[in-house]
Amino acid sequence: MKTIILRTASNYLLPLLLLFSIFILLRGHYLPGGGFVGGLIASIAFVLHAFANGLENTKNLIKMHPGFLMPVGLLVAFLAGVSPALISNLPFMTGIWFPEPLAVIGMVGSALFFDIGVYLVVIGVSLTIIFTITESA
Repeated sequence: MKTIILRTASNYLLPLLLLFSIFILLRGHYLPGGGFVGGLIASIAFVLHAFANGLENTKNLIKMHPGFLMPVGLLVAFLAGVSPALISNLPFMTGIWFPEPLAVIGMVGSALFFDIGVYLVVIGVSLTIIFTITESA
């Protein structure tokens, strides 16, 4: 079902959904949200684009295999967990925070970087699974 309305709408919805997924990612420290939900929303944006414009167009838009995001996200999450032990001699996964908040983001700490790692892993896993199923069909 590749109608002109769906194709046009998906081209406008992709950046909006990606921006919303980043909002949900950053909101996760204080309210419901975080890396998992934000990653799912970003994956849905790419799936909608692939559904409307074809899988090859979406793959060209992403410019890398989504499976590459999995090890990068795991590395970011691991470094966020081990950084308190390396920096301050604290236990693994202890939250450390920068002293001053940033204007839009708020307080930045190791939990944000852990959420970013989860965000990347969720996007990589879900898009790899969905693209593989789509290619085989």
